[in-house]
Amino acid sequence: MTAQERPEAVPEETTPLLGESSNDGEDLARIQVSRWRGSAIVAAMGLLLFIMTTNMSMMTTAQSEIAADLDAFSETTWFNSAFLIAMSSLTPLSGRLSQIFTPRVYILFSCTLLSIGLFVTALAPTLAVFLLGRALTGCGAGGQMVIAFVLTLDLTSKKRRGLFIGLISAGMTTGVSSGAVLAGLLTPAYGWRIIFWVQAPLALILGPVQYLAIPKRPEDEHLSGRALLRRLAKVDYAGALTLTISVFLLLSSLAAAVVKFTPILLSLVFLGIFVLIESRFATDPIIPMEVLKKRSVLLSCLAGAICMMARWAVLFYSPVYALVVRDWSPATAGLILVPTNAGFGLGGLLVGWIHIRKTGSYYISGLIAFFLFALTNLILSVLSTPHSSTVAYLFASFFNGLSVGAVMNYTLSHLLHLTDPDMHYVISALLGMSRGFAGSFGSSIGGGYFQRELKRGLETGFMKHGLANRGELVRKLLGSPALAKRLTGVERAVAVHSYEQAVKTLLLGACVLAIAAAAAQAGTGWTPYKGKKPQDLGDLEATAEEQ
Repeated sequence: MTAQERPEAVPEETTPLLGESSNDGEDLARIQVSRWRGSAIVAAMGLLLFIMTTNMSMMTTAQSEIAADLDAFSETTWFNSAFLIAMSSLTPLSGRLSQIFTPRVYILFSCTLLSIGLFVTALAPTLAVFLLGRALTGCGAGGQMVIAFVLTLDLTSKKRRGLFIGLISAGMTTGVSSGAVLAGLLTPAYGWRIIFWVQAPLALILGPVQYLAIPKRPEDEHLSGRALLRRLAKVDYAGALTLTISVFLLLSSLAAAVVKFTPILLSLVFLGIFVLIESRFATDPIIPMEVLKKRSVLLSCLAGAICMMARWAVLFYSPVYALVVRDWSPATAGLILVPTNAGFGLGGLLVGWIHIRKTGSYYISGLIAFFLFALTNLILSVLSTPHSSTVAYLFASFFNGLSVGAVMNYTLSHLLHLTDPDMHYVISALLGMSRGFAGSFGSSIGGGYFQRELKRGLETGFMKHGLANRGELVRKLLGSPALAKRLTGVERAVAVHSYEQAVKTLLLGACVLAIAAAAAQAGTGWTPYKGKKPQDLGDLEATAEEQ
């Protein structure tokens, strides 16, 4: 149907998402919805993203209560890792399944799974059941981000697409910032289970709301059972399973108090099986090996993963620093994440608005952003003392988020400049998946490293002051930062100093990781895709862009 043949828009059901469209047919949403239906979709999706992201950060201020209730002081790193590993592993599969079953059907399933996971977590009598609930919650959350972007592509015009992608980022940033604060407010007053009881029924309600609000796609109106089975047969289940096992084995070793090498070796075996499946047997692989063989893609994904690992170190342990070293209340400690997350959202927004105005190389700009991120981690490490300026710390935290927000935008834009436009959807998904796995690696590896440093500091400090038989206290302090606030005398002094040194060391490690990420990004090069005409590469970047 040509633009001239297109029927006039019907106000009730053919209006682009939350906006009017022109009738020229040049910039219409792929699927058009009414204003009321669009508002329902945006509101429900925003709440789902909020639930997903609060689950990433609320453990930072709730873990002390959970560890004490479940006697899980030595396993606190898995409170977040179980959720993040499941979410990251299921995200690629969620993309495939949402294509097969349609977004409206798949989001109903993922919301139900999310709700079940939250209910199981809220009812958990033991650590094993708690971690099962967290994993189920992660499996359900894995579909939310995918559906959010699919709906943005389907229901918005090209002119408004950037706005709604920005809204997704804003919703996620708000959730990450709010999770630690809300948990810090609710847990001391009502117990840790309330934070899951509130979310579980809400997720269960939002599934049917989205199912009814999201319209059917034209190509899915007459999907036969046989066609559905053919689509299901192409899903790379073996690849998803072997990748998940490989990641789990690696993290289970690196997150432990003592690093064990047998799980690492088994992880490499499963990684090899995964690569074999993806390169030889998978019809529709999770990670297309031909794409990953390209240096620019591989190094960009590596740089993104390493950088976000460093970022998660700040997100997970800034509240712990505020809680123990500065002696803030749990709710106030959660507020320390607000500046860095505000900076993160603003960094990507400002870079996209002011600098990234056209397709081109952003090689130098990206490297500058990487080194600024490393510098802010170093500054945060220096400022992580009991008596440093609070204002200076919050400013450093803000610029830490601002720089890494800019990194995310620059690296994606530069990678698109280096690669074939026909591969951009696949490449964007790969880059997103690598950053998603960074949350799992950051929480597990960073948490394991932090606990090893903390344990060393506690044991050395107690021994130095002649405090024998403190093994049980050390075990509890490893999993309960709030316990340090209840200690007195020398025990409290040793605990606070040990936490301070562990946070400092972790942030120094984040600085080193940021520099390593910059080195990986530097290896991507600046030569554009051969099918494109080079644009002002004299200074490795368009001159107009640098001005």
